[in-house]
Amino acid sequence: MSEPRRSARSLARRWWPLLLAVPLGAAGGAGYAAVAHPSYAANSYVIVVPQNPGENATAVNFAQAYGRLAGQPQVLAVAAAETGHSRTRLESLVHGTTSPDAPMIEITGTGGRPQEAVEAADAVARSLVAFANASSKETGVRLVPLAPAAEPDRPTTPSAQLDVAVGGAAGLLIGALVMTTRRRGGTGSGPVAGPLPTTLRPRGEEPPARDDAPAERAAKPEEPGAPERPARGEKSEKSERSGKGEKAAAGSGR
Repeated sequence: MSEPRRSARSLARRWWPLLLAVPLGAAGGAGYAAVAHPSYAANSYVIVVPQNPGENATAVNFAQAYGRLAGQPQVLAVAAAETGHSRTRLESLVHGTTSPDAPMIEITGTGGRPQEAVEAADAVARSLVAFANASSKETGVRLVPLAPAAEPDRPTTPSAQLDVAVGGAAGLLIGALVMTTRRRGGTGSGPVAGPLPTTLRPRGEEPPARDDAPAERAAKPEEPGAPERPARGEKSEKSERSGKGEKAAAGSGR
């Protein structure tokens, strides 16, 4: 086998979780983008105009306040009757945003069709203008429609490129977790041997005495000048010889 092919096989055995998970994640994101229902968004703009010149800061403050009221029931009730949606349904389709340095309110409407998104945004914008202008004498500002919503030409979601990228990133994360788990499992140590079992004794029983006398005798040196002790074999031979000598002496005396 050639060296490049061997290196490729080694890399494949090591990095196969990533090589498998990333394409699968990207394919999953592409599949979601293909089957998900499209959602469109349209924006309608309203501007706050002060009745007295030079009160731009007041107009910005009222724009912040009316932007929060765009999703409230007192504004949505009239718009819901105009669009045919329930108030709860319209609340999930429309939201308002404001700018911190401009007296402008952006009403964003969403829907499964472009025309539905346009209708929702424009209906809430008109309802908000009517609600705010009813108390313009007290507030000193008026709301004026700036630009109606334009029909979108493409859906905001799903986005094929974004969904594929998110799926690939999820696959990369899962593959990295699998590789980390495999490395930890491969470096684990074997089972540790526990202590040897000990024999339990009844309470109060003395442990058996150890017979260390032979070892002590073997290790104890003999005193200088003491006669050597004959071994057992030598002692028995001497006793037999002495017995035979005594018998011979007795026979000669007779």
